[in-house]
Amino acid sequence: MSAHTTNSTTPLLTVNDLRVDFAQGKGRVFQALKGVSLHINVGETVGLVGESGSGKTTLGRVILGLTDATAGRVVFDGEDITHAPRARRQALGRDIQVVFQDPYGSLNPARSIGDTLAEPLLTDRSLGRADIQQRVAEVLQRVGLPTDTAQRYPGQFSGGQRQRIAIARAVIGRPRLLVCDEPVSALDLSVQAQVLNLLKDLQQSMGLAMLFISHDLTVVRHVSHRTVVLYHGDIVEQGDAAQVHEHPQHPYTRALLAAAPVPDPLIQRERRAQFERTRAELG
Repeated sequence: MSAHTTNSTTPLLTVNDLRVDFAQGKGRVFQALKGVSLHINVGETVGLVGESGSGKTTLGRVILGLTDATAGRVVFDGEDITHAPRARRQALGRDIQVVFQDPYGSLNPARSIGDTLAEPLLTDRSLGRADIQQRVAEVLQRVGLPTDTAQRYPGQFSGGQRQRIAIARAVIGRPRLLVCDEPVSALDLSVQAQVLNLLKDLQQSMGLAMLFISHDLTVVRHVSHRTVVLYHGDIVEQGDAAQVHEHPQHPYTRALLAAAPVPDPLIQRERRAQFERTRAELG
């Protein structure tokens, strides 16, 4: 783990009254986030759950500096990074990393896995070539892939293996915060469980803080310490992950839980219909 100054009682990341508006033409504005506030402690995983259009990915993109905030603040380790200039954002990449939904789209098919994993380390002048090769081998082992993976290319791997490679690239520089945006939604259920367990293991062994973004409340429960439920740009419920999952208070949270995938297609269809009815009632 990299050295840092955060006190254990001080959140690593604080989002305060964050608002994001998108212009839609003819003077219309879409409010993607309507004053969202949350925090993530050192070594803690916070699950951010909501359906498509809830604003959850927008929040992740603001934290990563990929989308501009209209109002509010994002504070990382005591530093306001809401409008950090590009050079500062690049430096923050050592501490804040991301795992996207599509592992293949985030990997260059023309580059070997070894070159892809080594890239984040090239700016560290304290590391020689042998040091970088060793770090690549170590991180491959850590994510459950053989060391000869480094000589191969993304197209030679399954979706689950590619997501492991994407996770390896994200953690090789030993970041302190990992933003995971729907990292398992494109994977088969059996592979999802393996990747979720890997993320949990990395979170614990590396002391990572994580923002885990998903539409699936059951998945969020599996990896998170706390859960935040987002609906139409507003937080409607938050609390201990087990408590939110087992005793949801808000109708939307209950609907999300009821809409979680089940093996029986008839039950699944009815649960989805109930979810749509609840959403229509909420407006």
